[in-house]
Amino acid sequence: MDTEGHQEPRATRHAPVPPPRPTHAPGAGAPQQSRGQEFLAWLRAPRPVALPGVWRLNHRPRPAEEPDRIPGRQLLSGALIAFLCGWLLWSLLWNSYLGDWWLWPLLAVIPDHWFQGPADGRVAYAVSSNAYYLIVAVGIMVAVGRLGRWSEVWQRYIAPRFKRPEPRQAPPATPQEDPARWPHLRAAGAEQAADKLAAEAGAGRMRDVDLARIERAWQSVASGRHPLASFTRAVLTDGAAACLHPSGARDLAARTARHDLRTGQVRLGTAADDQRNPYAYRGTGLALGPELLGTSFLAVGPAGSGKTGSVIRPLAEALCLQALAGRAAVVVVGAAGAGLGPSENYDVVIRVGHPDSEYDFDLYGGTGDPDEAAAVLAEALVGDLADPHPGGDSRRSATVLAQLLGPYRAVHGRFPSVPELRELLDGAPGPLGDLRKALDEAGDEAMLRELDARERQLGTAGDPGSLLADRVALLDRPAFAAFFDTTGQAQPFSLRALDHPVRVRIDLPERGHADASRILARLVLAQFTASAAHREDRSLFACLILDDAARTITPEAVRGIQRLRSANAGTVLTLRTLDEVAAPLRTALLGAAGCRMALSGVTPWDGQQFAEVWGKEWIEARDVTDRQIVADEPLTKVSHFVRKVITGKAPTAQSVTVRQVERERWSASELAHSVPPGHAVLSLTTVRGEHAPPLLVDLRG
Repeated sequence: MDTEGHQEPRATRHAPVPPPRPTHAPGAGAPQQSRGQEFLAWLRAPRPVALPGVWRLNHRPRPAEEPDRIPGRQLLSGALIAFLCGWLLWSLLWNSYLGDWWLWPLLAVIPDHWFQGPADGRVAYAVSSNAYYLIVAVGIMVAVGRLGRWSEVWQRYIAPRFKRPEPRQAPPATPQEDPARWPHLRAAGAEQAADKLAAEAGAGRMRDVDLARIERAWQSVASGRHPLASFTRAVLTDGAAACLHPSGARDLAARTARHDLRTGQVRLGTAADDQRNPYAYRGTGLALGPELLGTSFLAVGPAGSGKTGSVIRPLAEALCLQALAGRAAVVVVGAAGAGLGPSENYDVVIRVGHPDSEYDFDLYGGTGDPDEAAAVLAEALVGDLADPHPGGDSRRSATVLAQLLGPYRAVHGRFPSVPELRELLDGAPGPLGDLRKALDEAGDEAMLRELDARERQLGTAGDPGSLLADRVALLDRPAFAAFFDTTGQAQPFSLRALDHPVRVRIDLPERGHADASRILARLVLAQFTASAAHREDRSLFACLILDDAARTITPEAVRGIQRLRSANAGTVLTLRTLDEVAAPLRTALLGAAGCRMALSGVTPWDGQQFAEVWGKEWIEARDVTDRQIVADEPLTKVSHFVRKVITGKAPTAQSVTVRQVERERWSASELAHSVPPGHAVLSLTTVRGEHAPPLLVDLRG
């Protein structure tokens, strides 16, 4: 910082350009002779432990704090000035302008007979004097070099031009540490299986999905759930194709994002080289995995900001790969044609309202308990109309449904279909009379009391039955006549299948049936939170991806999302704006989601919500004040006048005040107006409680 009040700009640093996205998995899509080498290079690549959200494949850790870098122009000008000063000092000494005192050490050491002695003496004098001159010159150079920071100039501008690029991967130090030799299998006594897998990998017959799937199978062996003999037999028989997914698939049809199945990560972008990002994150790849998605993920951004293409589809693709490896179960919900991946990537594709849909959806979640089915169905039908405060619920509606579902199931052995449920809720005398007659004949007094209670409430003030009937009527349309079958003629899909590594995509009929789509979205969310939290085997990560969660967030949904973290499950939700959520629930939703993303184009009102959740931080603020210098001496006045004529500015002096202030990490205005297109601000939380502050991420990298 000079005396004119001008601050040198910080040297511009460009983030490294990431490699292009691969079109195939490691070990696939390449010639046979190079598949093995490519796969082994990927397998042996370093994956150091890193901060939350950092892409670990070939990651090079950076310091946690930014070094005190001198601006480039100031560094170069200081080095040049130091060189000129050293040259001037040497010239003054050499030409004796400063006297001969600097030659006294030389004259005190050299014998007198060398000056006028024989030729050998004169040669010795010349050699010793030149050596002395060299020592003095080197001393001056070292002194001015330290003052001018020549070493930093060398390291920053010259040395990188001669430095060879370091290899991106390092081979294991010893064969016992080589992952391609499967040392953990050998240590457990499965040498034959390890030799078979090593041969498969070297021959190019193994892919990253195969590796992850076999590792998952080995975990079940190590935990004692499966015997070692059966694992070894499967590997020796099938090689890299052992322990296949029930679909028989070993990879997806195509990949649009970069995946690393050894760490379970999918790369979403690159942390921008921005002052607001911590130095350790700048220029690094940003990735998500189950350890982050297990705290649930919320993305908010307007239409066209990249929620589906840059966030939802890569995550869906990653979880489908995890499912093929036997590690996850994923349910993806979105509008038909939303671009959530091809049908070949999924085991079950439910096209609600489409006549060619191969699969149906279970309206009651696969349960046989009338109270449980009533609670989930009430949440879907009228959950958005319940009291939006955190204590609100749809308990009365669930009671009404239970009073009808229980008696109907007791008589027919199944739950009512959509038309039958609508008639019961409307209070039609025919269906209710037939139901009562059947219960009388069976002598079921408990269910008769339930039915009596429902009939007493019919037509009374505040009876939720009519509202429930109106909502059920939205599903009782000709387009849905072939769906939600309860007669046993079809086998509808139930979210109780989350105990298996299943890949499900549900296409909602947004076009023409928007209200019905919202009901179905709430139904899927309610069934998922209920099923995921009550699984017997929680080693399988379960995730629900809900593209466009508008009008699906209810008080019960927020409570369900909060319970998923301990159940090894999570949700991924997107919103165009937080206004699509009831005002009392916005803070609770942001608090329930451990990972939050604000994409480019959010409104200042949405930005204010994120700013409050992300909080504030202490920073060092510098206040610079310029004041004009008033000269009293005539000579000083003349110099100031000449300086003003040359520069056009009056001479000034600066005073700098440094203080600690508390400032928002990202203000509402910055989120609304300072996030470039294609970027987002993302904060992360792992299931272990580790945090990453809000980061500016380039989703195009």
